[in-house]
Amino acid sequence: MNNSPRPMGFDPSMLPVDRLFDGVSDIVFFIKDAGGKYLAVNDTLATRCGLPSKRDVIGRTTEELFPAPLGSAFADQDRTLLQGGSPIRDHLELHLYPGGGSGWCLTYKEPITGADGIVTGICGISRDIQMPAELGDQFAALSVSIDYIHRHFDEPLRLPALAEMAGLSVYQFDQRIRTLFHLSAGQYLVKVRIDAACTKLRNSDQAIADIALDCGYSDQSAFSRQFKQATGMPPLAYRRKFR
Repeated sequence: MNNSPRPMGFDPSMLPVDRLFDGVSDIVFFIKDAGGKYLAVNDTLATRCGLPSKRDVIGRTTEELFPAPLGSAFADQDRTLLQGGSPIRDHLELHLYPGGGSGWCLTYKEPITGADGIVTGICGISRDIQMPAELGDQFAALSVSIDYIHRHFDEPLRLPALAEMAGLSVYQFDQRIRTLFHLSAGQYLVKVRIDAACTKLRNSDQAIADIALDCGYSDQSAFSRQFKQATGMPPLAYRRKFR
């Protein structure tokens, strides 16, 4: 059993979860409380921070563990999510490795909510991206376009403009997206919008027509067709099933 010290109120049932990820060296796993402090992590995170064990991570924040500007950027993500922001998915960002090296990863963060709907913490993973070294600079530019997609999915988005933002041709942009997500660039845009719609359908009473507009669709019928194609059920049936 893991004897690492835990903050007061930590649920022991979480303990097997961090052990589950201990043997996966290319994935960082974490659970944080409402103050952004680590409650549970896997061995990989401790190793990446150059610490001897997981117990040295527990109770600390990203700003205490990672150098600026990485630590503060991670903390800003946490604060936004804890204040009711949308889950973070497919976020392309740099991570540090022991010895001062860095590499790209995809980060996913979800809020942890109580029965009363109040956000009490965050759980998430960051998965390393295996790619040829010569593509590193191009992925750095691509991260700007991906971040733009997640911030502006409610607006008309055109692949030529997104590719130009990354300094790539449309073909190169599409190939990089396929390498990361195993989807075409067009399919990835749909995924981001449908993910956002699913969150709104589960967590709000917002009208479906308004959700369609908020997720970048010009009308409810077009949204409903694409939503059913992606999830296998209409938006209203999805809401009833997962509320």
